[in-house]
Amino acid sequence: MHIRLETNSDVAAIRAVEYAAFRNHPQHAPGAEPTEHLIVDALRGSGRLSLSLVAEYRGEVAGHVALSPASVGDDGRGWYMLGPVGVSPDSQGRGVGSALVRQALRIMRDRGAHGVVLVGEPAYYERFGFRAWPGLVMDGVPRKNVLAITLDGREPQGSVRADPAFLVTADE
Repeated sequence: MHIRLETNSDVAAIRAVEYAAFRNHPQHAPGAEPTEHLIVDALRGSGRLSLSLVAEYRGEVAGHVALSPASVGDDGRGWYMLGPVGVSPDSQGRGVGSALVRQALRIMRDRGAHGVVLVGEPAYYERFGFRAWPGLVMDGVPRKNVLAITLDGREPQGSVRADPAFLVTADE
């Protein structure tokens, strides 16, 4: 497996991976169309896709992770939202997603980010150092699923605000 920055020629493959990864995901209502591929498109189109990595396996894009600017409390800069993270169904369970998250965190640390926030399952993301922090909240999200990792020792406090791309719907 090889992890690298996305290129223009990866856009269609990224869309396909993100769609397939979430097509039958339990977080979506039965029959509901996933929006993760649309979120990535909206972030890319607005120029707010801060980091986009692909994992190649046997010459094919097997996974993808995106990061975009986020604000945490009064910190309007230096925090990033991790997601979506998608792995093609035939590559799931092989460490592709974990490798993408680890590489994304290394890059963001090297870039001097304060930290990374996400909405996700604690049981999965705690292995990377993410955790729920006292006082860290996000509208409409259970507190236990609002997770952050600090990359410079700054404790995340307050409300997380993600890019408007995360509000995209499949109808748009």
